[in-house]
Amino acid sequence: MSSSAPGATNPMLYDPIPEGQGSTTKRNQFVAALGICMAAVSGGTALAWTSPVLAQLVPANQSDTSGLEHESFLLTTDEGSWVGAFLAVGAFLGALPAGYLAEKIGRKYTTMSLAVPYLISWALIIFATGAGMLYAGRLVIGIATGASCVVAPMFISEVAETSIRGALGAFFQLHLTVGILFVYAVGSYTHWVTLSILCAIFPVLLIVAMFIVPESPVYLVKKGRRIDAGVALKWFWGPNADTQSALQTIQSDLDAASGEAKVSDLFTNPTNRAALFISLLLMFFQQFSGINAVIFYTAPIFQSAGSTMDPAVCSIVVGVVQVVMTLASSVLIDKAGRRILLLQSSFIMGACLIVLGVYFKMQNDKVDVANIGWLPLASVVLFIISFSLGFGPIPWMMMGELCAPDIKGLASALAVMFNWTLVFLVTKSFGTMQELLGSDWTFWFFGAWMMVCTVYVFIKVPETKGKTNAQIQAILGGKK
Repeated sequence: MSSSAPGATNPMLYDPIPEGQGSTTKRNQFVAALGICMAAVSGGTALAWTSPVLAQLVPANQSDTSGLEHESFLLTTDEGSWVGAFLAVGAFLGALPAGYLAEKIGRKYTTMSLAVPYLISWALIIFATGAGMLYAGRLVIGIATGASCVVAPMFISEVAETSIRGALGAFFQLHLTVGILFVYAVGSYTHWVTLSILCAIFPVLLIVAMFIVPESPVYLVKKGRRIDAGVALKWFWGPNADTQSALQTIQSDLDAASGEAKVSDLFTNPTNRAALFISLLLMFFQQFSGINAVIFYTAPIFQSAGSTMDPAVCSIVVGVVQVVMTLASSVLIDKAGRRILLLQSSFIMGACLIVLGVYFKMQNDKVDVANIGWLPLASVVLFIISFSLGFGPIPWMMMGELCAPDIKGLASALAVMFNWTLVFLVTKSFGTMQELLGSDWTFWFFGAWMMVCTVYVFIKVPETKGKTNAQIQAILGGKK
């Protein structure tokens, strides 16, 4: 493993620097997070793009293409599923190289460079003449999205003060949902090529924002550029910040992380192993919450509840709920704590999934459900609220809180790769599950995992609110 690979010498997700004796301001930290998260908005548009687009390119009845004659090409159902799945393949491939680039050229220029694959992918999609170019575009945009999942949280964590660690940590998921809402709102009423052109605006904004935001002080100290690091800290924390104390803290963390971390260190050290497994399992439960299944069924559920709303409006409503509740999570996360938000999330989502399964079972059995038409609608809204408050943003944030500095880079890259592997598996297998098990058992399957998740979080996941990395490592090592 080279010295520049993610590991001991690549402190990707360092704890935010403790606040010094001086007076700090937080405005520029939020400005920086907003600019960095243009990468997350770009990723959100990539994630949601297939929702309105496949409705335009994949005939509901493969033998009936009426209404789609204006399209230059159409896709089969299988081709449509691969257009969706290739993003996850690309995201898996993009996670590990992102850490390498962040160490080689810095966090700032790595984040800025993500705009290049985003723009290339949108160009491939805009000028696509068939499924092959869409596959290529989705693969490339997946690489950019996977890299964003590593670099953006890392960059934010290295410039944030302790008191706003949770709020800024939730920014990444918040801006993903903003990108998703943008696609739902615009894509429902525009041609897919027009939508793709509009989505290309966000990578351009990312480039502009990164010209304004300084390099990470952690990276600058690591490269021996202590004066530049002090200047960057003044920009992030304000002119009256105690930069000398902050720079000394950064240097101490880097000195403590000397040496080369290997993959085996994640498994041979009990504390590292506990941190990695918790991070991986939080990612597992995030995807096995059935979030994609619920999003997929949103329009039918609204209709079964007797709603006369356009399916496009239903999607927009869900998108608005996600944005609002993820924003609420960014406020609550430093007040209520991580564990309670995760527990409510898994328990309520599990209950909602069970209720949805029962409703679809009753429908399949020809039971009159007219009197409880409101129930599935309420379940979906409550499910989205609970996911957005807990398992939406928190796994991404906690993967950076749980690990010791010397293994954070490698562990976070592995967690992101694992997450996207699960996205691919769940997305590709959902249709098959629906055919083999039926809608009821599909929802019960995900609901059962949420019940398991509730028990696991209660027993194994520590509270990290307000704790230093050393305190978290002591808890994971059984030394409370």
